[in-house]
Amino acid sequence: MGDTALVLVVGGLAVFAGAIVQGGVGFGLGLVAVPVLTMLVPDLMPGAAQVVNLVLPLFTLAVEWRKVDWRGLVFAVLGRLPGSVIGGAVVVFFTVQARNLFVAVMVLLAVALTARALSVPRNGLTITSAGFVSGVTGTATGIGGPPIGLVYQSAKGPQIRATLAMFFFLSAAQSLLVLAYVDELPARALLTGAVLIVPMVLGFLVSGRLRRYLDGGRARTAVLVVAAASALALIVQNALTQGWLA
Repeated sequence: MGDTALVLVVGGLAVFAGAIVQGGVGFGLGLVAVPVLTMLVPDLMPGAAQVVNLVLPLFTLAVEWRKVDWRGLVFAVLGRLPGSVIGGAVVVFFTVQARNLFVAVMVLLAVALTARALSVPRNGLTITSAGFVSGVTGTATGIGGPPIGLVYQSAKGPQIRATLAMFFFLSAAQSLLVLAYVDELPARALLTGAVLIVPMVLGFLVSGRLRRYLDGGRARTAVLVVAAASALALIVQNALTQGWLA
């Protein structure tokens, strides 16, 4: 199987599965798709993932836009602006493995601390801080969901999904601009991301049943599980890339 076919089949399946998770929880596309795509086409990441990250939120917003927490969104975006600039610098000066491992450790620490309490206080300071961290990690690795998702874990499912969808749409657009500015957004990354929109749409369509299940009071648990899984996926990816598991 050629490299292009491998990306379309294996990468497409990863995007399909990730879209199901994000369609239900509010984030998680990066959890499944980013590690796989990074192993298949590391030179096209995180740009290819950000193209998909830009489009998927539009489908969530088409269904649940009335549930957006606009006040919280403003704080998150204000934090995201400087964070994405730092994330762009990280892409230039650090290897994929180094930045992925950093994100993984940080997310696992956040999940461990959060799981010990009922919820993270959701106020201007915590949302802005989460937006900043998400800006760094999202621009540098394509995985920006866990920080902002952890802050919104105590919200109802529709509000989590709608608010995160609007945030991710604006974030992906900003990250793409930053990546283009630092010359880390090749045309092939845009093309690959565009092709992967097809399995993304199919995954979102399948996620409807998962949304109904999680809205029955299971959203917080799902947020913690997905955030932890995203970190573990990055660690496993690094282990495979570095040959630690060989």
